[in-house]
Amino acid sequence: MIEYKVIREIEKNGSHTQRTLAETLHISVGKVNYILAGFVRQGLVTSKKIRNHHDKIRWHYYLTPKGVQEKMHIAQLYFEHLSGEYDQIQAEMAALKKELT
Repeated sequence: MIEYKVIREIEKNGSHTQRTLAETLHISVGKVNYILAGFVRQGLVTSKKIRNHHDKIRWHYYLTPKGVQEKMHIAQLYFEHLSGEYDQIQAEMAALKKELT
């Protein structure tokens, strides 16, 4: 659920660039761009152009109120996903332990 991780990072630090988001999350810049573009289209994230030194332009990303709501929804789905994986691993460990004894 990389989308949750992107939203969480934007909420923590709106001055992330696409490159720093990619580095932090260990994904490609292209994937970050794709996810952010989708979030902007859905109205979950807004972006603001910030002129930096040496005539560089950077973008800052901000969660909208709708984005905060979606973050909570995605967090719930992420939790359910991880809980399911945990239960599956626990069952596999129990079966393996039973096999070994």
